[in-house]
Amino acid sequence: MGKMSVDLCGIELDNPVIPASGTFGYGLEFAELYDINILGTFSFKGTTREPRFGNPTPRIAECASGMLNAVGLQNPGVEHVIKHELPALKKVFHKKVMANISGSSVENYVYVSELLDREEQVGWLEINISCPNVKAGGMGFGTSCESAAAVTKAVKAVTRKPVIMKLSPNVTDIAAIAKACEDAGADGICAINTLLGMRIDLKTGKPVIANVTGGVSGPCVFPVALRAVYQISRAVKIPVIGCGGVSRAEDVLEMMYAGATAVQVGAANLVDPYACKKIIEKLSGVMERYGFRR
Repeated sequence: MGKMSVDLCGIELDNPVIPASGTFGYGLEFAELYDINILGTFSFKGTTREPRFGNPTPRIAECASGMLNAVGLQNPGVEHVIKHELPALKKVFHKKVMANISGSSVENYVYVSELLDREEQVGWLEINISCPNVKAGGMGFGTSCESAAAVTKAVKAVTRKPVIMKLSPNVTDIAAIAKACEDAGADGICAINTLLGMRIDLKTGKPVIANVTGGVSGPCVFPVALRAVYQISRAVKIPVIGCGGVSRAEDVLEMMYAGATAVQVGAANLVDPYACKKIIEKLSGVMERYGFRR
């Protein structure tokens, strides 16, 4: 059997499979289905300074080989997460968890990061500067080298834990933005978040989702994510997490060939709640088939 463990920013994972933020909640619902300690880790739901109700409904729609969503970072706020979600999670998950953080201003990113950096169970801070479904902040911080670097530098100034910057594919040169984040002190990069898209209902002539546009995810975006990981891994020296359309053990190895250290699984969890469990169980066999020893 090949060795599946990987080192992610100085913390060892039993395997490289990580459920992506927004598709795994705070882990508790999945813990009712299987032992989530088999995961490398997981990135919990995007958390902001204040509670967010999210965008109006409908906010999810199907598309060919994937889905479209504009949930809008619905979450209970960082103080609720620290007081309620993390203590509950600690009872069922005995590894370090990845905290996904969003903000409408640099100050908000700093505030939430500083609080979650103090939490013992949090191993990494994943800074989301790539959400296309919020009007303030979100993807706006990840579309230029200058703004991405500014958020990175500000968060690094108040934290001790590894900072992973989650980047948007809705840019001209994602590798340049990754390099700017590295130069500003980032410990890792996660790529990609969703692609901006939309659907129209032919019966009404109106957009299917209330937000008009939303993020496209699922198997249809895998080639785009793979290309981004390939470009970024050749532009930076810090670890890269590949995210986007991963749904099979074979996808994990393909991401690693492209340069990923670990892989996040997103939309697949919404299709099959056992998706990550199945990928992990099949991974060693697929490694053996293709001659991977580690």
